[in-house]
Amino acid sequence: MIRIADLKIPLEYDSKMLEVIVAERLRIECSRIEKIKIIKRSVNSRNKSDIYFDMTIVVSITGDENEVIYQNRHNNINQEIELNYIVPKNKRCKERPVVVGFGPAGMFAALILAQAGARPIVLERGADVDSRRLSVNKFWKTGELDINSNVQFGEGGAGTFSDGKLKIGAIDLRKAKILSEFVAAGAPPEIMYLSKPHIGTDRLHETVKTLRKKIIELGGEVRFNSKLTGIQRKDGKVTGVGFLENGLYNELTTYNVVLAIGHSARDTFEQLLNSGIFMEQKPFAVGVRIEHPQDLINTIEYGKFAGNSALGAADYRMVVHLPNGRNVYTFCMCPGGTVVAATSEENAVVTNGMSEFKRDGRNANCALFVTIEKKDFGSADALAGVALQRKIESAAFAAGGCGYKAPIQRLEDFLHNKKTKSFGDVLPTYRPGTEFATVDSYMPHYIVDSLRKGIIEMGEWMPGYSYPDALLTGAETRSSSPVRITRDDSYNAVGVKGLYPCGEGAGYGGGILSSAVDGIKCAEHILG
Repeated sequence: MIRIADLKIPLEYDSKMLEVIVAERLRIECSRIEKIKIIKRSVNSRNKSDIYFDMTIVVSITGDENEVIYQNRHNNINQEIELNYIVPKNKRCKERPVVVGFGPAGMFAALILAQAGARPIVLERGADVDSRRLSVNKFWKTGELDINSNVQFGEGGAGTFSDGKLKIGAIDLRKAKILSEFVAAGAPPEIMYLSKPHIGTDRLHETVKTLRKKIIELGGEVRFNSKLTGIQRKDGKVTGVGFLENGLYNELTTYNVVLAIGHSARDTFEQLLNSGIFMEQKPFAVGVRIEHPQDLINTIEYGKFAGNSALGAADYRMVVHLPNGRNVYTFCMCPGGTVVAATSEENAVVTNGMSEFKRDGRNANCALFVTIEKKDFGSADALAGVALQRKIESAAFAAGGCGYKAPIQRLEDFLHNKKTKSFGDVLPTYRPGTEFATVDSYMPHYIVDSLRKGIIEMGEWMPGYSYPDALLTGAETRSSSPVRITRDDSYNAVGVKGLYPCGEGAGYGGGILSSAVDGIKCAEHILG
């Protein structure tokens, strides 16, 4: 197979056009091409008058491939090296391992363990995805919160209700494995090559169910409504776990525990800390959700090409480095999506964003974050970051009228420090509702000040971004864990052999893909 990088491909290409372009690059006849596979495709919109796809492909041809590669060796043409992940053999895991948490990290740790024949047992404090969807939709409709089954807790983790964006970066064996497993479980095939792939909240539900069924078919077990209560250990080694399953106490003997509890398992953080598990403060970020008309974002990003079906809904990414030392940046941009209520605790308002696969909603939404450093925590306590999150979330709850409605403000009013009195042409998508309130009423002053400066600078970089009727909905506080459960080079928690802190909740991931990769690494260490 021959790999060709940096192909400039028109937006309206088809398979025949791609074949001609490849043949011209290789300087061969089209008749010699047997198969073309797209490896990577991204939109190049630097020149708004000439938007096209940057593409990398692999191609098989008749005849001597090495000769063709040699003749074109200075033209981004090389031999393709296939990435085939080999599941490790189970060399030392005799007792069934336990995986705590069934988000991306726990799910892929369990999958690798199951594929290796280790028959893992998964404990998930929340419900299965179908039951979870019912409780989440009930909360969005009525404001009745289920603290154990919500946007944060349940099958698939927080990512199940956040668009399913996959930050790819450099591809490696583990990432290729994850993407292929997602596709086999029903995710869109194009996630294998898009530079900014997403699965869509509407498709994620079935995808995670299929992965669960695969784990069970391989001898694994998944127990929902099962909340960890303690890690049992002796002489610095794990010997078992205690947990509540549907309210009844139970125990399991095990020598290996993957701790993939997610960034919102605050009660579990506290229980682990009190039991002597070492953890430390970790910087994180807080902010708000900003909503624009999706058509506006399309026009800003694509100019005259806005609305082209090949491009779909536009997204964006920006970061501003302020003189005060803080960064303001965009995160989890959801084209054509909705702002969602994402709290897991009573009397708190937390926002997030999600899109369905088609991304065809009227608004674009995105998190606007300001970095929080340890110096902002106001305490040396390991859970001081959690306390800061809670303080902001409870203030947002009060600002929204104490009924899980979110405080909301027009962008123009925010920049001029005025309370909004009426909406413009952008209407909120957040449920169960919103109340007009200033960002200043629930955010620390240093966050508000940084947001104002950051938005102004972003508007200079991206003309039209400072749209007066854009909406700021808060508070967004759960971008990542404010703690890290410290581990050694063998991925064991410090001082506890057989306990593997894992994924975003333990401070070792930053999204679906990186958390899943971390889960695989923990499984590999367990298998030896």
